[in-house]
Amino acid sequence: MINYKNIFLSASLLFIANLLFAGGGWPQPKGHGYFKLSQWWVISNQHYTDIGIIDPNVTTGTFNTSIYAEYGFTNRLTGIIYFPFVSRVYSNNIVSGTTGKVIVPGEGITTIGDTDISLKYGLVVNKPVVLSATLTLGLPFGNSAGGSQGNLQTGDGEFNQMLIFDAGAGFQLGKTSGWTNAFVGFNQRNGGYSDEWRFGIEAGANLFKKKVTTILRLYGVKSLYNGTRNDDDNSGTSLFANNSEHLTISPEIAYNINENWGASFTYASALAGRLIFANPSYSVGVFFKF
Repeated sequence: MINYKNIFLSASLLFIANLLFAGGGWPQPKGHGYFKLSQWWVISNQHYTDIGIIDPNVTTGTFNTSIYAEYGFTNRLTGIIYFPFVSRVYSNNIVSGTTGKVIVPGEGITTIGDTDISLKYGLVVNKPVVLSATLTLGLPFGNSAGGSQGNLQTGDGEFNQMLIFDAGAGFQLGKTSGWTNAFVGFNQRNGGYSDEWRFGIEAGANLFKKKVTTILRLYGVKSLYNGTRNDDDNSGTSLFANNSEHLTISPEIAYNINENWGASFTYASALAGRLIFANPSYSVGVFFKF
């Protein structure tokens, strides 16, 4: 079983060590923007339990169709929004292994999902190493208790506030440009949910005359276990369980059609976790930048 204290300590040390080789700390220049329409999904028949082992579960699927946007109000201040305007979650029938009869019928719900609005401020800009701080407010627009049993969720029903610090630097290797980044943050949650540490590192490169961009991310969540909710019976079969933890690796590839338009594909898989799906997730999107 993974020791999560060691995971968080290692990630924190990686954050410090990567301050000189990091990215993600750049706000959008004034009047510049980035918009992305994407489809994200996970279909899971197994999950990490509260002790970090993998158990089977009834097949459950979650699909989010979302808009992500960044816009530079000034050269230091950027507004960001993530809005899943269609969020669908379903579960299959639970069937008796002896009689073959349906014990609990499957069902699904479709609503909007929980939405994030953020402000990113450039603390250090136009330097070899840039630093930024991002304040994110999580808005509980989704359904936290859908379905006949109240276990279908497109949101967690709580308002949260998260502060993240990014450090970034670019590099040039011949004709290849790229960046690396690191971040660490704290997510304060309400509604009986435990607060969380967030952390991650990332590296990316622009290839083939900047036609192709590749990115590799490693990121995680560490619960403080200071909430009052008991979601252990949830068994990790929801994206919104309390005290959920994970360490996830996620490669992404993007094709730049021209200077403004492009398309991307992302894969993500948890290397370890607690109370979270154990199957990988996928995302495809189309983006526009100006």
